[in-house]
Amino acid sequence: MKLYKLITFIVIVFFKTGTLFSENNLFNVNNIELVKKDKVTNNTLADMAIKKGFSQLITKILLKEDIRKLSDLNFQAIKELVAYYQISGGENKNENKKKELVIFSVTFDKDKTHALFFKRGISYSEISDKELYTLPVLIKDNEIFIFNNNFFYKNWNEIYQDDLIEFILPLENIEIIKNINNNKNNLIDLNLVDLFQEYTNKNLALILIEDDPENKVKAYLKTKIQGKTISKSINFKKQIQKNRKVYENIVIETKKELIDLVKSKNLIDIRTPSFLNAKFVLNKNSNLVDLNSRIKNIDLIENVYVQDFNKEYMSLRIKYLGKLDKIINQLKKKNINLQLINDQWVIKTL
Repeated sequence: MKLYKLITFIVIVFFKTGTLFSENNLFNVNNIELVKKDKVTNNTLADMAIKKGFSQLITKILLKEDIRKLSDLNFQAIKELVAYYQISGGENKNENKKKELVIFSVTFDKDKTHALFFKRGISYSEISDKELYTLPVLIKDNEIFIFNNNFFYKNWNEIYQDDLIEFILPLENIEIIKNINNNKNNLIDLNLVDLFQEYTNKNLALILIEDDPENKVKAYLKTKIQGKTISKSINFKKQIQKNRKVYENIVIETKKELIDLVKSKNLIDIRTPSFLNAKFVLNKNSNLVDLNSRIKNIDLIENVYVQDFNKEYMSLRIKYLGKLDKIINQLKKKNINLQLINDQWVIKTL
């Protein structure tokens, strides 16, 4: 009887709220560092943090062309998207000038941000697999440099740090060297799965950087992201003299392009939500409160509705964004199992 009353109470909460309020991990922007100068008020500093935080947010989740769609957004409109912000204590940078480093965390309201994106026809990206196995190859003076004497392989992860994608370079491998040498006359058609034999189910990228005698540099990108092959080329401006800065710029621009390609394969269209009906079996191992607590931290799940319940099970209708396989993976990370059994989705906490 007590269990049934508890279930009834939780169902009432589900019905009253409808929405499971997410902690909005995707829409949190942390570690926004600002230097507080003399005569700068806390309100002014907070406004600066919000503006900087919004710029970081859209850089993280939007494609380049979609960022441009928000270029006319004024600060008041940005400020209205903020759910809350926090300030953590800073440290003095220069006691004589009385400058203090202040660190902000800004959380943007998911529903308001969704409404803005919907109005402007923008899809955003949520990347679940951040690993990109990458091999930059230098082609210069009719020679191919893979691991040795290759500026790009040596310095790839030293230039342009970005926590959105983890670029993983393969260790020097005789099989990779053989594969490339055997196909040196037709590198563009290299099979990425054959090249990255140890990482066949991962996101892969081969970058061919051609530095020709006419001072032109071209990068050809061949990628396999989310199981889809995407190719693209980048032409860099002619340089009279090639130096480290030129090569560094090539790394930066190529990395940005790769990040955009990964984003493009992880887009979420808020205009087309999906629904899933699932049965949650009630027993001593099934904790409704625990299920609610875990699901609300999954940003792709917008709402959970209770359609029916009794002492044995609860029928849930889940409204979510993105692809079903991504939702299943997100649930697994929260130790929630979603499985199709006899044409019926069953959800369990582990």
